[in-house]
Amino acid sequence: MKFERSCGVLLHITSLPGRFGTGTLGPEAYRFAELLHAGGQSFWQVLPIGPVMTAFGSSPYSSPSTFAGNPLFISLEKLCERCWFPQINLPSFPDSDFCDFAAAENFKLPLLHKACESFFLKASPAELDGFASFCAESSSWLDDYALFAALADHFGTNSWLSWDKDLAHRNPQALQAWKDRLKDSVRFHSFLQYLFLGQWLELKAYCAGLGIKIIGDIPIYVNFDSADTWAHPDIFQLNESFEPEAVAGVPPDYFSTTGQLWGNPLYRWFDSDTKLFEPTVAWWTCRLRHLCRLFDVTRIDHFRAFESYWAVPAHEKTAVRGVWKKGPGAPFFKHLKAELGDLPLIAEDLGIITPAVTRLRKSLKMPGMKILQFAFDGSATNPYLPHNYTDPNCVVYTGTHDNNTTNGWFYGPETGEAMRQQILEYMGINTRQDFHLHAIRLAYGSVADLAIIPAQDILGFGEKLRMNTPGTTQGNWSWKLLPGRCNDEVMKQLRHLAELYGRLARTMDTAASQEARPS
Repeated sequence: MKFERSCGVLLHITSLPGRFGTGTLGPEAYRFAELLHAGGQSFWQVLPIGPVMTAFGSSPYSSPSTFAGNPLFISLEKLCERCWFPQINLPSFPDSDFCDFAAAENFKLPLLHKACESFFLKASPAELDGFASFCAESSSWLDDYALFAALADHFGTNSWLSWDKDLAHRNPQALQAWKDRLKDSVRFHSFLQYLFLGQWLELKAYCAGLGIKIIGDIPIYVNFDSADTWAHPDIFQLNESFEPEAVAGVPPDYFSTTGQLWGNPLYRWFDSDTKLFEPTVAWWTCRLRHLCRLFDVTRIDHFRAFESYWAVPAHEKTAVRGVWKKGPGAPFFKHLKAELGDLPLIAEDLGIITPAVTRLRKSLKMPGMKILQFAFDGSATNPYLPHNYTDPNCVVYTGTHDNNTTNGWFYGPETGEAMRQQILEYMGINTRQDFHLHAIRLAYGSVADLAIIPAQDILGFGEKLRMNTPGTTQGNWSWKLLPGRCNDEVMKQLRHLAELYGRLARTMDTAASQEARPS
């Protein structure tokens, strides 16, 4: 795909200034969409939107389902508009720079249970038919996920290998017996997904009306303790005991001297040396078909693994002793195109990128990513320096969710004095104040078709408010925007830069010129 020259903002849903511990798909999301429109932005990028697990630090990249939505996103304010929702006063949590996932869950889940009971007693026939239609249309993933979630609640763990053996091995009689036994819980988890999808599609339609497209994020791998692995063990590299033979990660790189050991199960891509394994490809086709309904554009995390992936023996404690193995490559994407047509995808092509990875991405006409924080190593040929963007079909970021904030990076120990001098000289500036604004100008002024700026960088926040520190398991994914921080004045400044560097959408540009035209 190819973008028009444009710009957008990276902000996850949980980082919105919600009233109940996290951001939601409620009023705060609609207000943010309006701010994006006012700021001349055409895109809103989010992180993966699946459920999260406290055992994995509430990371959106370690979800119990690649298809389901995060119930914490469900807006209680919007549910209060429904005649079947219990009439209650909704208190507000104290404002904070960080989400409280546990408190949000403890507060919302009892209310959502009551909402579920009330729905099936008081909802209109049309709404009940809507729920039934949703379940039927989503059955390819919802049946397994809702049962998995109900079983996880019952056994107190998502670790399905610790469940009864007949469940772990998906004995049909056992599955049906437990589905009958846990029917209320299964229905509840289906109901949560019904609410999520309805609210998500409403927000997406509202954004579309403002000329804003949503960029989603698809982690290449799934969590082992997930409905996906439990329901489809055949598409993963597991032994006879359903344990991983090797797991995912990356070798030593910018972020870690011992690499990153992610621990996800690896896909079974081939059933021979050259033939793709059809069940794996079919599952991926369903996955992308589903996500294309939720997002206008999807960023594929760790794209390089489609060319070759780092396989680490399951017993290893670090990712150092892994080996590169062949990925599914162009034949996989050829199949997806035949089934789904041209897919609006962005390749996260960061890390150790070989010429073969670049050739694959270019052959697919898929835009890659450029990160300004990676640009300054003293070499004028660094591919992340804007003057080396020879192909405009790319997306430039000041940083991503895995980077420090731009101000945290520039003013902190990651950037020594010599590098700071190089950065200032490259930008042609003498001041060190408001560095984030100069970084935004550098991104906006590049030839990259699309520029995406994390909300923390727009607001000039420091390291304390970064989203994630790779290789760590504590204190990540919880940054939350305080009410009023992102306001009309901030977006007015951003719109000015978008107009200055030709990144206003054409419809916005035309409207602005018509408004300025004398009568």
